[in-house]
Amino acid sequence: MRIGLTYDLRSEYLAMGYSPEETAEFDREDTIASIATALRVLGHEPDRIGHLRQLVQRLAAGDTWDLVFNICEGLSGPAREAQVPALLEAWNIPCTFADSLMLAVCLHKGLTKTLVARAGLPTARFHLVESPSDIAAVSLPYPLFAKPVSEGTGKGVSAASVITTPAQLEEVCRDLLQRFSQPVLVETYLPGREFTVGLLGSGDEARVLGTLEVRLLDAAEPGAYSFVNKERCEELVEYRLASSTDDAEAAAAELLALSAWKVLKGRDAGRIDIRSDASGLPHFIESNPLAGLHPEHSDLPIIATAVGMEYTELIRAIVDSAATRCERH
Repeated sequence: MRIGLTYDLRSEYLAMGYSPEETAEFDREDTIASIATALRVLGHEPDRIGHLRQLVQRLAAGDTWDLVFNICEGLSGPAREAQVPALLEAWNIPCTFADSLMLAVCLHKGLTKTLVARAGLPTARFHLVESPSDIAAVSLPYPLFAKPVSEGTGKGVSAASVITTPAQLEEVCRDLLQRFSQPVLVETYLPGREFTVGLLGSGDEARVLGTLEVRLLDAAEPGAYSFVNKERCEELVEYRLASSTDDAEAAAAELLALSAWKVLKGRDAGRIDIRSDASGLPHFIESNPLAGLHPEHSDLPIIATAVGMEYTELIRAIVDSAATRCERH
């Protein structure tokens, strides 16, 4: 197949003056090269397109593809991850991973948690702070946890995100509202173990690839898988493969993740993040339907490597899942 590659290259945005935090979700050159190499090894013809505006130019020129391998995060707007899939849907060109509707929904953590809770799956109680006047209405028991409602890669998350007093809640919420210009998700803090569950496939064919327990080392920012901890994960985080066969809590996390993946219409591959409460009951944190794919730095390939799946085989599984969906429709 002729497969287009859409992506946001971090170095391009840094050169335009954007900060490391603003570009944290964007991809490195070696990620794009790795995906293109894997596609070529699998017998496909990769065509590097680039970001949304570059895609628009290519479409206007009459270019088309059998499939687009999309990992564009988008630069701005509350539905930025949905912009490339929506454009491709308008041109009737299939792409990997979730459709535009679910990418828009899953980028908003409050909407995502609402859908998961409505399905009867456990997720921490939360309150959405859209302006400073909403802070006083937060009536959840302390400790709390606060983060921007529509960011990934730990952006806006630090040791200060674990909140124990009303004064701290006021300070953190005001800071996040000002820095990110979006609502703040305030939820009950979950002090237990943290898991990230890798998933492959779509609908009834979805399955758990594997599960990593995220363990913060002594030098890490405490209490959260924060922006700093993710950026410096090689030195601050231990990823331990969790076995559902002899770890009941990990097994419960996997069951919850797979159920949430199906509720949220995840496709092809992605991750669900889970954290347990004080009694060891896993709770849904958030969905990652557009998971990072750096061979060594991103969680999903780390999971694949841990369970014995080579990077090229992970890319094969993603493309095969997307191709199967396209044949059925």
